[in-house]
Amino acid sequence: RLTAKAATVGFDWTHAHEVMAKIEEELAELKDDLAHDDPAHVQEELGDLLFQVFFHARMAEEQGLFDFADVATDLDAKMRARHPHVFGDAAVRDAIEQTLAWEDQKAAERAAKAAGQPASVLADVPMNLPALMRAEKLTKRAARIGFDWPHPEAVLEKLAEELAEVADARATRDQAGVTEEIGDLLFVVANLARKLNVDPEEALRQANAKFTRRFQAVEAAVAARPKGTPMPDLEALEALWLEVKKAEKPT
Repeated sequence: RLTAKAATVGFDWTHAHEVMAKIEEELAELKDDLAHDDPAHVQEELGDLLFQVFFHARMAEEQGLFDFADVATDLDAKMRARHPHVFGDAAVRDAIEQTLAWEDQKAAERAAKAAGQPASVLADVPMNLPALMRAEKLTKRAARIGFDWPHPEAVLEKLAEELAEVADARATRDQAGVTEEIGDLLFVVANLARKLNVDPEEALRQANAKFTRRFQAVEAAVAARPKGTPMPDLEALEALWLEVKKAEKPT
C-alpha cells in the first residue's frame, strides 16, 4: 500500500539503473551498520532494503510482469531445489559435500538457462557486483574446471610481472595501457586473495577503515598545534602518520 501510494505522488523510479542504484545505496548503508555492530540501525536498514524489494515488485506488478507473491514463490522453489538435504530426503555428510551439491545444482540451473547451448561457468556471475568482488568470483568459477594457479607463490610471481608491466606502460606515457595494466594488477590481487582464503572486498573495506581512522588522527594532531603554526609539509605529515601507526600497535 505504501509503495502504491508513493507512486501516485511521483515517488517512483522509471529506469532500472535508478532502482539498482538505490538498492546498492541501501546495501552499502546496511554493510556499514553491520561493520559497526549497530543492531538498531541494522534493523532500520533492513527495513529500507525490504521496502526496495516491495517497491520494485509493485512496479513490476503495475506493468503486468510479476508481483511480490511471485518473488516469494520463486524464492521458496529455489531454496527447496538447492537444499534437498534440508527440505527433502537427500543427505550430506559434511560442509564440503553440501558445497559440492550446491555447485552441481547451480551448474544444472545454468545449463537449463542456456537452452541447449554450452553453458559457461561464468554465465551467472552478476555484472553489477563491485569489480573486486566480481574478479574474485570469476577466478573461483574458472578454478572449478582447473584453470587456476597451483599455489599462492605462483600468483605472487604473476603479481610481480603485472607490476613490471604497469611500470613499462607508465614509461611510455600510454595512459590507456596504464589503465589496462592496473586492471590486470587488481585482478591478480583478487586472485591472490582467493588463494589465501581472504575476502578481497572485506580486506579492502578494513584497509579503508584503517586509513580513515589513522588519517583522522593525523588531522586531529595537526589541528591541536598552536594557532599560527604553519601547515606541516609532507615529511612532517608522514612523521605524524608513523606516530599514529605506532600508537595503534599493542605494546
